[in-house]
Amino acid sequence: MSISYYEYDAVVVGAGHAGCEAALALARLGIRTALLTMNCDMVGAMSCNPAIGGVAKGQIVREIDALGGEMGKVIDETGIQFRMLNRSKGAAMHSPRAQADKKAYQFSMKQRVESQDNLSLRQEMAEEILVENGKVTGLRVRGNGVYRCQTLVLTTGTFLQALMHTGEAKTPGGRAGEGTTGGLSQSLAQLGFELERFKTGTPARLNGRTIDYSVLEIQPGDDEPQPFSFMTERITQTQLPCYLTVTNAECHDVIRANLHRAPMYSGQINSTGPRYCPSIEDKVVRFADKSSHQIFLEPEGRNTLEVYCNGISTSLPRDVQDEMIHSIRGLEKAEIMRYGYAVEYDFAPPTQLHPSLETKRVAGLYFAGQINGTTGYEEAAGQGLLAGINAALKLQGREPLVLDRSQAYLGVLIDDLVTKGVDEPYRMFTSRAEYRLLLRHDNADRRLTPIGREIGLVSDERWESFSRHQSDIERANAFLIHHRHHGLTLEEWLRRPDYDWQALHQLAPEISELNVTPRASAQVSIEVKYQGYIRRQSREIAEQSKVEVVKIPETFDFRAVPQLRAEARDKLTRVRPRNLGQAGRISGITPSDLTVLMLYLHQPERLSR
Repeated sequence: MSISYYEYDAVVVGAGHAGCEAALALARLGIRTALLTMNCDMVGAMSCNPAIGGVAKGQIVREIDALGGEMGKVIDETGIQFRMLNRSKGAAMHSPRAQADKKAYQFSMKQRVESQDNLSLRQEMAEEILVENGKVTGLRVRGNGVYRCQTLVLTTGTFLQALMHTGEAKTPGGRAGEGTTGGLSQSLAQLGFELERFKTGTPARLNGRTIDYSVLEIQPGDDEPQPFSFMTERITQTQLPCYLTVTNAECHDVIRANLHRAPMYSGQINSTGPRYCPSIEDKVVRFADKSSHQIFLEPEGRNTLEVYCNGISTSLPRDVQDEMIHSIRGLEKAEIMRYGYAVEYDFAPPTQLHPSLETKRVAGLYFAGQINGTTGYEEAAGQGLLAGINAALKLQGREPLVLDRSQAYLGVLIDDLVTKGVDEPYRMFTSRAEYRLLLRHDNADRRLTPIGREIGLVSDERWESFSRHQSDIERANAFLIHHRHHGLTLEEWLRRPDYDWQALHQLAPEISELNVTPRASAQVSIEVKYQGYIRRQSREIAEQSKVEVVKIPETFDFRAVPQLRAEARDKLTRVRPRNLGQAGRISGITPSDLTVLMLYLHQPERLSR
């Protein structure tokens, strides 16, 4: 039987949020790229919650945008409700979130992929990774096709040997109505990769015309919605409301009475699920003292009445889901359009990766998204963007882009994955970022746009916009420092809790002549008010950098250091940290282990023994 061959520089498998960002980055950097998906109709699909952003996730979307990625622009175009979360808290905690029209989002992303030069979207079922002499050479697909390539990015989502559960019913598939792939899991295992299983879940979707909104609490969007992309001037589309209801004792009784039929409690599922996004079964069991749990009823689009029930992810049987939903205020007569389910899938523990997201075992092979044990569209898109960038840089003979923890949430994400690994689906939180006051959503462009420009993903138009923004900030800062009122500089006045930028106009009316944008003045205000904390974090970063610069040679033999504990030798050998800073973040590595390493690294003669 004849084989069809296709020649590309890079191939990306999977067209979800990670795959789209990876493929677009590769193509925009001049790399001939094929994006393969099991179903071309599902490019950029929102399998679960039709929303982008949220706590810490909103920061990631802005970082993706600052580097030249696409997610922020697409949600700005297709969002139906925009909210800034945690407004009552400090600036570091502010996080943008937007409800999406899920089909409009999907079609917008698909159109961007289809129209991108150097990029071919093709419907294929990937089956085997082809490797020669430890380097990827191509991919075999179902139907006797082979894609020859020098780099391969796997963004397989929840589709690796996926199994869906609704009560006792089990169906192969990584998403409702779609199939699964087992060939890639077998191929990865044959290449020596370690694979494990995770699970995730999704709630029921309801027909909106059967919901009694009159008894529910309305949740409108912000009066002045803030866009995600730094290239979007303002959000102009009409926003749609969401609604809030809660579970109750009757609902909890229904769940408790049927736990023996819940796959997570019957023994049908043994995989680990996301602790911070538990099913309603988990909530009722783990928080038995709580009399209710919130449910956010979120519209799935402008041209559909389908409503997503955020807060009651479940894999209970269909009849139990019916009874549970009908016990909730406002949902007594609600019709379920799609039942909730759980899905089990393979992932590859991410300690098998370099910080560039290239695998340690096979050169030119990159993993991004849920295959690395993460959860969430935003975490996936960020990984996809960085994997695509680094695959392109490798082909161009350039050094990989590895963001530091002090530079971006994306740096925290990747470092956590490759250094610590995962024992549950990884989700980003502000608490994971030790320098979160410096990693705010409002300054992502200032942190990362110069990097995106150097790589080649930031257009001239974006760079000019960024340069104007920088100029506004510099002029505003200079004005605050050099103008006084009653003996104090305007910067000192702005530092006071009861003064904001508008109040300065009363002290110095000429400030209006600066003509800085509201975004620039808001950023200046934040940095002035948090100046002391920012300086302290900057000093902490400088101290940490002293450890980070102590490099560990790639060939360093940790097992040859007798003073290291056996556990330390094993973990260091498995992770292979690039420097002492990363070594210190490995779970179980002690300060005394680092001291031993420091001794050996500063005595080169010992390295040769």
